[in-house]
Amino acid sequence: MHLRSRGVVLVGLLAGGEAAVAAAPTAAAAEGRHSYSGTIDGAEFRVEVPERWNGTLVLYSHGYMPPGFPSFGIALTNRPPDRSETEAWLLEHGYAFAASQFQGGGGGYQVENGLHDQLALLDWFDAHVGRPRQTVATGQSMGAAIAVLLAERNPHRFAGVATVCGGYDPQGTFNAVLDMNFAVKTLLAPKQDVELVRITDPARSTQALADALDQALTTPQGRARLALAAAFNNVTGWYSAHQPRPTDTTEWIRQQAAWLKNAYIVGLGPSARVDLERKAGGNPSSNVGIDYSRQLARSSQSALVRRAYRAAGLDLRGDLDRLADAPRIAADRDAVAYMYRFGVPRGRTPVPVVALHTTGDGGAVPDQEKWYADQVHRSGDPSRLRQLYVDRGMHCSFSAAEEIVALRTLFERIDTGRWPDTTPGRLSEAARELGDSHQLVLDFGTFQDAPIAPAFTRYAPPEFLRPSR
Repeated sequence: MHLRSRGVVLVGLLAGGEAAVAAAPTAAAAEGRHSYSGTIDGAEFRVEVPERWNGTLVLYSHGYMPPGFPSFGIALTNRPPDRSETEAWLLEHGYAFAASQFQGGGGGYQVENGLHDQLALLDWFDAHVGRPRQTVATGQSMGAAIAVLLAERNPHRFAGVATVCGGYDPQGTFNAVLDMNFAVKTLLAPKQDVELVRITDPARSTQALADALDQALTTPQGRARLALAAAFNNVTGWYSAHQPRPTDTTEWIRQQAAWLKNAYIVGLGPSARVDLERKAGGNPSSNVGIDYSRQLARSSQSALVRRAYRAAGLDLRGDLDRLADAPRIAADRDAVAYMYRFGVPRGRTPVPVVALHTTGDGGAVPDQEKWYADQVHRSGDPSRLRQLYVDRGMHCSFSAAEEIVALRTLFERIDTGRWPDTTPGRLSEAARELGDSHQLVLDFGTFQDAPIAPAFTRYAPPEFLRPSR
């Protein structure tokens, strides 16, 4: 391990896989502001301890980063570390933070590494900073699954969980990715050499799918088929955090296509599939037995699809028949088992959980909140779950104020045993009270900030179409 504190390098040793630090701080070091960074078992980490630590540690798990995605540093909250008003606010109020970047630099499918590396970081914190009075697991996107699993599997170590833009069901997500790309290949690139699983040339397959999508956008017939592909994961046509929800059908489909291309072809498509299959030991995704006509009938986007097909003069039944007749893809049993071990929560709630999601998220669709709530009703305690929604487009597009309000909701539930008022009006009022400096919202499509008013709302997400359970 290598440890850095306030710019001073403290060199430790690795012996038998155990991390040891030669001159590490002890619990007494919590008396004063400290920043630490280093590596544990090859995973970089960052720890921030406030001057007057209140005994609560917030352990953050980052979201999915496509292989090769540039690193912006080790984040401790939903917003990037160079612009995290949430981090500054919580440190000012006595909360300590810790986060691992996970082994291998953090990119790709990281649930297995995340579960290991976060516990290793907790052990390090106990030994070199001090044992927390309570630890809260937080997570963004894929990191939400990690945070929930950490608490389910180690309930004695956590007092609560807070998630943002949660993708709780990674197995279901990758099945949905297969469905969407299967539709694009079958309907828009039938003669192209596109591999959807067990991929030998991910760059070629990614390019072929992206080119087919771009070409489809130029015609009403192509746009109708893109709407159909998006419908198989209830992907909305709201790709901007800063613009209002589109009302024009053509613009809605264009923004659905942006999700398809950037999230599900470039982000979670062929290149991500190579990484996933390497870690899982095979292909975990299947569309054997999937009735795409039934999937469309169940989709929240079905009316839009039918309207687009009518406007384009296309035979929807004919395209659904083409999907029905196309050769199916079977999963490898051992790879599926891997995903259930390292990616699918049971819905147990040994501690309170608060979740924050945007209604227009097309990257981790809010349907996943409905899926997770269903798991909690089966296996946990629904009274320990609060799901909060913000009426906005884009993935993970929350202001620091909205994130802080969600975290304060969890802290109050932990401290008092009761949920505070979580009506949308009260939550938005609490967010506004934090001031203008906390109202910036990052749009991941443009990576630009803009001030946006708090927008908590009541929302009932649709059914997740490809659940793993």
